Amino acid sequence: MPSTHALSTSCRRPALLGPVAALLLGIASSASALTTAEREALDLSDYTVTDPDAGYFDVEARMALLDGTSNALLLQELDELATGTSCRQLLSIPPITTRLRVPGYYPNPEEWQLASEPLFQFEDSVSLLAGSFVATGDDYYADCLVRFLERWAVNDALLDFHYESMEPQAWFATESMIFAAAMAYSVVRPYINGRGQEQADVEEWLKRLSERHISIPGEEGNSCCNNHFYRRALYAAMVGVLLEDDALFQIGVSAVYSALHDLTEEGALPLEVARGRRATHYQNYALLYLIPIMEIVARQGYDIHDLEIDGRSIHDAVDFAMQAIADPANLGEDVPLEQYGGFLQDPQYFAWMELYQTRFDDPRIADFLPRLRPIYNRSAGGYMTLYVMPPETQQQVILDDDAPTTQGFDGLAAN
Repeated sequence: MPSTHALSTSCRRPALLGPVAALLLGIASSASALTTAEREALDLSDYTVTDPDAGYFDVEARMALLDGTSNALLLQELDELATGTSCRQLLSIPPITTRLRVPGYYPNPEEWQLASEPLFQFEDSVSLLAGSFVATGDDYYADCLVRFLERWAVNDALLDFHYESMEPQAWFATESMIFAAAMAYSVVRPYINGRGQEQADVEEWLKRLSERHISIPGEEGNSCCNNHFYRRALYAAMVGVLLEDDALFQIGVSAVYSALHDLTEEGALPLEVARGRRATHYQNYALLYLIPIMEIVARQGYDIHDLEIDGRSIHDAVDFAMQAIADPANLGEDVPLEQYGGFLQDPQYFAWMELYQTRFDDPRIADFLPRLRPIYNRSAGGYMTLYVMPPETQQQVILDDDAPTTQGFDGLAAN
């Protein structure tokens, strides 16, 4: 790249596509977070959708592997999903068509939980249908998923959500519902037959919903550019692929550029580690969305994992997260040592690691994932262990109900 680019990048790309196009001149160095205007000025036009059926993992290859597996952990997952669910029951769930309003989590956790139950039900439903299809190969589940989503689509569900800068929770909640729907739909779409109109309705709804949602830029120095932007970018990347919409796809790519630009020399994401006692949690939480975005982009033929900005890559962010989990002192003097650890035994927060391990065999991750598997995240990928874990990696579920909160990370300190 020419030396006049203040945002220096390096990324190995397929030869037929050439280098990344020139980036905005005059962007500040990684001493500060990329602003919304700077991010939107990036020229990412070299990133285009090349395979609308690629999804975020190779469904056909995985189903073939699972069909012949003797891995007990995977067989348990297959058995649990083989019974599936009743399509009639799922179709009876009413779409959310009234104005969606959700209280904030931290000031009102109980009220937030109650208001979020229907939203979680949606995410679990679409993820279950996608997982049941992968486990069984039965078109019933693929057909049910498109019918389920079509009901929400024709009723303009989720399009009316409350948003104010001081009350963004419904906006936050909607973003995970969009990528839950898009990722589940990506799993089954190549296998749906005879539902052309329903698919057209679903895809048009996903486009309208994505464009409506992402038109809200968020607050500068906060939701414009932190983990909530990565969450919006995840659905943008996935919907962009499904609809062959390069503009949405490039929003997904821009999150990777933004995150790598923001990284400190140590690999910290400043807007995440600024969360005080939850710094470790939010550094990890950001990766929960950045890594799936990168996998979606990689499956379009781009060596996005090799991208470097100012000499830093996604691997630096992973290293910082693992070091912070191993010892909060690695966060630095300005971050409290008394880090919140409630997320450490909740497998949903580590779905990204299953994807990361398929490409990079990190021994620290290999040490602690066994006690958390099988990994399931109702919105950010679903049954991730079932979908991507190599059978030779782990044979059995490890049951240890008496393990301390940090048990899953015992192997980290030695690395």
